[in-house]
Amino acid sequence: MSERDEEEREFDLKWADGAEHKEPSARARMLAARWKDNPPGPVPFRGEPEHRGRGRGRLRGPAAGRSSWVSTAVVLGCVVAVIVLLGYINFRPY
Repeated sequence: MSERDEEEREFDLKWADGAEHKEPSARARMLAARWKDNPPGPVPFRGEPEHRGRGRGRLRGPAAGRSSWVSTAVVLGCVVAVIVLLGYINFRPY
């Protein structure tokens, strides 16, 4: 591409980006047409999942609140152990 073509292309991009009105995407036009006659109902921010399988769901009972604390304690314990180990390696006499 020559330098002149590059300048024209850059001008065209600036001109297009500076347009006052931008045409909506095809999906936006499709949804606007569909919702004109039949608007969607209210939807909660986070709806309940439709299917809850067994096994990998939320914990129930007394262990429900402890799981996050146990994970946090394990991670922090590992970090402290690594820090102590590195300190021991750096300060032991040779």
